[in-house]
Amino acid sequence: MAGSKVQKIDIPLFMPRSYMSTEVNKTGSWRFLRPRYDEKTAPCSAACPAGEDIARIEMLTTQGLFKEAWETILKENPFPAVCGRVCFHPCEGVCNRGEFDTAVAIHVMERFLAETALRYDLKPLLEQSPGKKEKVAIVGAGPSGLSAACFLNRLGYACDVFEAASEPGGILRWGIPEYRLPLPALRSEIARIESAGVRIITNKRLPADFAVGAKGNYDAVFIGCGHGRTTMLRIPGEDSSGVEDGLEFLNRIRRGAKPPVDGLSAVIGGGNTAVDVARSILRLGGKAVILYRRRRQDMPAFQEEVEMALEEGVELKELLAPARIVKDRKGLLITMRPMKVAGEDESGRGRVEPAGGKTQEFRVRRVFKATGAEAVEEWLNPPGRQRNVLLLENCVLVNRAKGPAVVFGGDLTNETKSVAHAVASGKAAAIALDTFFREGFKAVRSRLKSCAVGNGKALSMEIYMGGERRLRNPHVVRFGEINTDYFHFAPRITQPRLMKEERLNTFKEIDLKISANLAIREAERCFNCGVCNRCDNCYLFCPDLSVIREQDLVGRHVNYDYCKGCGLCVVECPRNAMTLEEEKR
Repeated sequence: MAGSKVQKIDIPLFMPRSYMSTEVNKTGSWRFLRPRYDEKTAPCSAACPAGEDIARIEMLTTQGLFKEAWETILKENPFPAVCGRVCFHPCEGVCNRGEFDTAVAIHVMERFLAETALRYDLKPLLEQSPGKKEKVAIVGAGPSGLSAACFLNRLGYACDVFEAASEPGGILRWGIPEYRLPLPALRSEIARIESAGVRIITNKRLPADFAVGAKGNYDAVFIGCGHGRTTMLRIPGEDSSGVEDGLEFLNRIRRGAKPPVDGLSAVIGGGNTAVDVARSILRLGGKAVILYRRRRQDMPAFQEEVEMALEEGVELKELLAPARIVKDRKGLLITMRPMKVAGEDESGRGRVEPAGGKTQEFRVRRVFKATGAEAVEEWLNPPGRQRNVLLLENCVLVNRAKGPAVVFGGDLTNETKSVAHAVASGKAAAIALDTFFREGFKAVRSRLKSCAVGNGKALSMEIYMGGERRLRNPHVVRFGEINTDYFHFAPRITQPRLMKEERLNTFKEIDLKISANLAIREAERCFNCGVCNRCDNCYLFCPDLSVIREQDLVGRHVNYDYCKGCGLCVVECPRNAMTLEEEKR
């Protein structure tokens, strides 16, 4: 109807409102599966001879917590600046990231953290046990002896380290060229060990009966003198003038000498010593050829070092074994017998035997032996299997009826001769002696087993001292257990180093420093396998809001009154730091 008005009617709108909390409806009673935070073991940590908590180290580095990351290394390894340079980093060979794109450059990160600590003169704050009455003597200030002293000191024992040379360090000081391990880096780490209370006595060569005479002064003796003498070739002419010991040659260079190496020199061997000798010869103006009885892939030397040696101009002749050396007016004539591969051992290393046929001759100015090493004196070698002898993974404990207990370690007992294994040996000796003093000889083996890292052979001092790492599941995280949806492809850092032309004219360090920005970027590539980094996926995906965030060690816990056990948190955890298990009622 025209002009009529529409009548407006107000209709009340009622909204439901609860005056009670829905918390009374405890949906957790529906659950038959239970998620829980369950930190596990990263494969790199299990493969690291020193048992470093690598996943946590990389996580802290990502967050810019460089001091905390450095301290985490020191809990298990007193030589991050050394191992960041000379370790063969088996951790990278099992890195889960390697199945995604390329392994994380763990050794580069370790060196960066050590460099940062040195640059800012950082002082570590590590757990220290109360002082104990027993005192330990350590024979040899190499990596195993210094590691044993460091860990025994943390366990509360007074230690005296005796070293025959004028300066501590052993093979680190006298056997590794400065282009691989600069002296300031080594000295800073030894100084830190001394500042903690370890006494190092240099220019002190001990007699063979030292352990017997130590009764009354020391309760235990650790012998870690290493292998300081090159083994014999056992061929005619080996004693000829011009045939030298490779280790002694490196020792002379580290003492500041510049031995004459004009012309061509032959280096017999395939280990790191052989490669170091050859590369040092080039830097002194000579030429070098490495003669090796197996194949290149069988060389125990680090493959990266071999590649750089070949790049610098070192020659490599494979499948040749020395037969004899003849000295004449022109120099030395080496006769080499050809070898052939007759199968492979369990590790894939070739087993060789004489191939027959015509021998090869090499005319050189000098020969360096670098075929292996042995103890300088017989008394330094550990005893065999006996009732009072415990043959442990990285050391040998002797329970002597009269006199102090004796532990042998380092290259004397390690199947693999490396700095990281020497550190592992010193740590094992410290744990073994502490257990021996506190619980007795029979408790040692089981005690060491209880602080193993994952399913590997490495031991953790943090676990032994009751740290939070003891709560971690020994299960080693596999690549298939990582939720790779949360990671993107990223190139591995390229280690900056001196150009080839620069390397040949100097003994300066080859590998250069990296920036904090590059270090963080590389650390971010780490999956942090098995370790919670508080990414909050569990919190964000929980449909029941039952994940509670706290500022404690883990930082998260599940409120089981409301968790229905759907498992979303476990599935969406990128690094397998959670577990879903059957509810037990």
